[in-house]
Amino acid sequence: MLIPSPFTPGDLPRVLVGRAAERRRLADLLARVTAYGELAGPPVVLHAPRGLGKTTLLRDTEDRARELGFVTAWVACAKGSPMLTELAASVRRALIDAEVLDDRSTKRVLDTISVEFAIFGVGFSTEFARGAAPEVPTGAISSLERMLHEAAAAIRARGGAGLLVLIDELHAAPYAEVGVLLNAMQNLAGRRAENPLALMTAGLPSTPEMIMRAATFGERSEFIGIDRFDDADSRRVLEEPAQEEGVGWAADAISAGLDIADGNPYLLQLVGDSTWQAAAPRTGDTLELDDLHAGEDRMRGQLAAMCRARWDSASDLEQAFLGAMADYGEEIVPREHIATTMGRESRAISVPRARLIDRGVIEAAGRGRLRFTLPGMGAWIREYQRG
Repeated sequence: MLIPSPFTPGDLPRVLVGRAAERRRLADLLARVTAYGELAGPPVVLHAPRGLGKTTLLRDTEDRARELGFVTAWVACAKGSPMLTELAASVRRALIDAEVLDDRSTKRVLDTISVEFAIFGVGFSTEFARGAAPEVPTGAISSLERMLHEAAAAIRARGGAGLLVLIDELHAAPYAEVGVLLNAMQNLAGRRAENPLALMTAGLPSTPEMIMRAATFGERSEFIGIDRFDDADSRRVLEEPAQEEGVGWAADAISAGLDIADGNPYLLQLVGDSTWQAAAPRTGDTLELDDLHAGEDRMRGQLAAMCRARWDSASDLEQAFLGAMADYGEEIVPREHIATTMGRESRAISVPRARLIDRGVIEAAGRGRLRFTLPGMGAWIREYQRG
């Protein structure tokens, strides 16, 4: 009998591997709420380029929190859409599902606040330039503060651990709404013992800067950078899902797969899935190097689509920057090479550099050095420019 692939590129992994230090830290914050019935601490901000597992880590934390008795509210931000109305709706749904929202006073408070946010949201969708202070609608902070307190306290009063709010894609949230959220959390921290609540978020590398611009005390948030997997965890990502199905990897096949993925969690899943689909293994089989090669067309096609999307979203100046990076031919690219290739002074390339980092296309790799966040993008650009 053929076995379906245990690998899930673009979706939550079936077998969670790695991130031990990050998982311990998030578990410790949940334990603080569980043990003391108080605020977990400042907002947590997981930040990294796309494909490194931020959402997976949030979902894992959500699952563990539910096992501890938390009620969880999830929001995925989208550019141009209000965050706080979604947050109010998510909290309300979570309380209904947990059968907490049958107390009339709590229900009345949350219903009123949901309407308030729907009204506030009209003014929240404005885009703000860098450095501009967000305009906060009167009463928005106190309304959010009241909603989070009422919800968390109601959960605790019913014997639950507290409320866990998880916000994904925070970089896409309206700037002013982020300011409201931070101010509300700051106020709740002043009454820590009365608020059994945790806020955990995730976003692109630009998210910490956005948070610190939205509120000066945003710098007190707990920023956790997510990096690529090391070789040991990368190997586990490929081996463990296969082992659970009674399938192994040949040494040369797994070595080649590790080289292709270069520690990128998404690409590791893609390598595993493409190799599996090509091999169609049965229990007791081994994934061979020929199987990996047979799946390479699918891998290349998917990688090319991702590279093309990132390239097409770049301006002419940003494309020139990316082309100069690709021209270097190595993973780590000195800033001086980029400036020289573009025929510009080093400080003159700061704007495209910042924009590409903000969007998670490139990342810093040491002082004055950069690299593509997607392994293989440099090679794709060189091939694309050759025509």
